[in-house]
Amino acid sequence: MSRVNFQDLLDSGAHFGHLKRKWNPHMAPYIFMERNGIHIIDLQKTVVKIDDAASAIKQIAKSGRKILFVATKKQAKDIVAETVGKVNMPYVTERWSGGMLTNFPTIRKAVKKMTSIDKMSSDGTFDHLSKREKLQIQRQRAKLEKNLGSIADLTRLPAALFVVDIQKEKIAVAEARRLQIPVFAMVDTNSDPNLVDYAIPCNDDASKAISLVVGTLCKAIDEGLSERKADKDKEGPKDKKPAAKKETKTTAKKSAAKKDAEPVEAKAPEAEAETKETKE
Repeated sequence: MSRVNFQDLLDSGAHFGHLKRKWNPHMAPYIFMERNGIHIIDLQKTVVKIDDAASAIKQIAKSGRKILFVATKKQAKDIVAETVGKVNMPYVTERWSGGMLTNFPTIRKAVKKMTSIDKMSSDGTFDHLSKREKLQIQRQRAKLEKNLGSIADLTRLPAALFVVDIQKEKIAVAEARRLQIPVFAMVDTNSDPNLVDYAIPCNDDASKAISLVVGTLCKAIDEGLSERKADKDKEGPKDKKPAAKKETKTTAKKSAAKKDAEPVEAKAPEAEAETKETKE
């Protein structure tokens, strides 16, 4: 059974290609027809591609790794932030900072800076600063949070990238390709599907289509996380060894009494003869 309903895709406007009448020849296998200068996407193939992407992304989530969602276009920001936040995956909805993947150690330094500012506000350091200094630090914190998005919790490079518009996020796609990180993406008729590993042909400008695709993939992620948790619960009791009992005073007395009550082993006849000879 398909993960996404064909009629839902049709209602979302996912079949309408890029409206500027520009199209990429590499998208030809996914185009059903042309109407009034607009290339219509074959949604039967879109359904297949969504299912493939969902199966792959589920396995990544099941392995315990992270998928980074990138969507900085206006109609996708809120959808991605709300939907992806529910499955605890990182996302970037503001401007993509160059080197966010290829220069990851520098990004981690920025995250540490943000954490140190949070610590200052909690340990009372702010109380000893002037109003001007407080304002400057707070502005710096807000800027860092805006640029970093939810990747503050990302301690290592993501296992995969999901992109809403590969034309707009071409820097992010290029960085992921350089690091050989698999890319999942919504690909419109003006884009090259060969630039990504899992291309989902559909209209990347329609908010309903974005919501449907992102929602479907997040459901697959949730399934993967649930299966991972279930597997851990099954393995848990087998791996746990019973803790050694601590010896109390009463148990120590009992063990000592038991040793005293044990019969002393009789000496062998040869040993008794040897002792008699030594005495004589």
